[in-house]
Amino acid sequence: MATNPVKITDTTFRDGHQSLLATRLRLEDMEPVASQMDKIGFHSMEVWGGATFDATTRFLAEDPWERLRRFRELIPNTPLSMLLRGQSLVGYRNYADDVVGEFVKRSAENGIDIFRVFDALNDEWNLTCAAESVKSSGKHLQMAICYSVTESGRMGGPIYNLEYFVKKAKQFESMGADSLCIKDMAGLLAPYDAFDLISELKRQVSVPLQLHTHYTSGMASMTALKAIEAGVDIVDAALAPLALRTSQPAVEPLVVSLTGGNRDTGIDLNRLLEVGDYFESMLPKYNHHMASPRFAVIDARVLSHQIPGGMASNLNSQLREADAIDKLSEVLEEIPETRKDLGYPPLVTPISQMVGSQAVSNVLFGRYKMISDQVKEYVFGMYGRAPSKVNPEVISAALSGYDKGSHPISERPADHIKPEIETAKAAVSDITDDIDDVLIYALYPTTGMKFLRIKHGLDPVPEEMKADLADKPNNLSTLTGLSRPEKSASVRAFNVFIDDSYFKVEVDPTDGSSFTTAGVSSNERNNTSPEKSELSPGNGTLSSPMPGILLHYIVEVGQRVEVGDPIAVLEAMKMENTLPSPIGGTVESLSVEPGAIVVKGEVLAIISPQ
Repeated sequence: MATNPVKITDTTFRDGHQSLLATRLRLEDMEPVASQMDKIGFHSMEVWGGATFDATTRFLAEDPWERLRRFRELIPNTPLSMLLRGQSLVGYRNYADDVVGEFVKRSAENGIDIFRVFDALNDEWNLTCAAESVKSSGKHLQMAICYSVTESGRMGGPIYNLEYFVKKAKQFESMGADSLCIKDMAGLLAPYDAFDLISELKRQVSVPLQLHTHYTSGMASMTALKAIEAGVDIVDAALAPLALRTSQPAVEPLVVSLTGGNRDTGIDLNRLLEVGDYFESMLPKYNHHMASPRFAVIDARVLSHQIPGGMASNLNSQLREADAIDKLSEVLEEIPETRKDLGYPPLVTPISQMVGSQAVSNVLFGRYKMISDQVKEYVFGMYGRAPSKVNPEVISAALSGYDKGSHPISERPADHIKPEIETAKAAVSDITDDIDDVLIYALYPTTGMKFLRIKHGLDPVPEEMKADLADKPNNLSTLTGLSRPEKSASVRAFNVFIDDSYFKVEVDPTDGSSFTTAGVSSNERNNTSPEKSELSPGNGTLSSPMPGILLHYIVEVGQRVEVGDPIAVLEAMKMENTLPSPIGGTVESLSVEPGAIVVKGEVLAIISPQ
């Protein structure tokens, strides 16, 4: 018998598919093996939180609350864990205290046992409300420290040194943490740094320690082993089919490596292999959701640019949709500069999205010529305190004309946010009075409302939200009653990109004719259009500078506007961007329905000159 067995938290049902499959794994494909996984003997299973809440409502037409309740039914013996972004919950901004308290309460009542609570800036101001709410619910509070490095690539330097992490750990322990987690979202924690960090934390704090790391850089398995040698209590891992790459280390080799020693996990390898076989046979239908087309299993460049895997896949998708994938290398060079300008924040949601989207804007439109609303709020202090000084020039650019003020605040951000629950209840009162539905809207007013209308039968399920026909046991010819024809010699393959999904589609002309590009312009062949000066004054047409969702208009038809006045709010890369009027004049037309998906260059408004 092992004298000090390592405990394992399985991440397959949450971070595993969030990292590798863009969070698209459907509940129907997890249900068949959930009960088997419950019997394996994991310390806990991470099944909820992170991006799963957003993805289920935005892309899958699934109720995230129902998903959690179903997991609780199928997994009665293993504690269920979720990832909570502190005051940001499972969204991309800080919410009011009443929303935080109600969300934690409902999460606990619906089945969560362990709340892993973190803040993207490791700022305790953004953790107090969530931590107190978890403790009030009687559930396990695990407070996470986001691991980061500065420019050195290793622990140390003026910001992210051993003293920094020890200070945060002791601070979080004093806030009532039942356990602590080192959250290494980009796989930057080097093995010997892990040994030193865990060893010192074991001396300085008394609560259990857990390690969460990603395989992105290739160090994760070595890092986990050195952390185990240093005495870490719990390690995150995923079943092999959803491990490695940008996910966690695989649990199977970890279990075998520790067999027979004093840290033997006690987990039966055969049970792991049996469940792994199920995923191995089921997952190919999700191939088009694979986050990275890389041939290499690891991305060694992350040791330089420090970008988490999910952030990297978002960048690729956004640049491809904007016909600017050739700018990727420039964006990767810009990200460290943008991060430095913003005070070296850890690159974790939602800050990683802010830094990434701002870097894209800096490359495409000029440095800080277009600043997302979230970056403005960050600079103002609404996301908490940056680890280091923010560039004064960026502060000036971001807060110029900012409606909340021109000088950053120095208080707890949530103290500046009015209660939001009652407003959310009123907004959905003609659809539902279910508090779980109210919380969906409170977190995502635009996409949440779209989902609620679908859930309650007011709108049909969009085709893009339905399970792909390829996911079903019957193919299209069976469903339509048509016989499947043989492929002809004229069949051609095309790559189709929709949001962050990729499809390889074969097209075969029914008349047997062959494809030709004769007589087709280069723009038509490449599906491109001439560049537009969406952000340049003098043009009365306001076009979308990038793909996204038009959230709402700020003006009305017939309204007089000046150059630079806000016209519309566009969500792109999960960030909100207020688009200014290119000229002074009168709003002649607003051509897109709020909530609609728009492509780059799509006309959003026309302003007649004065």
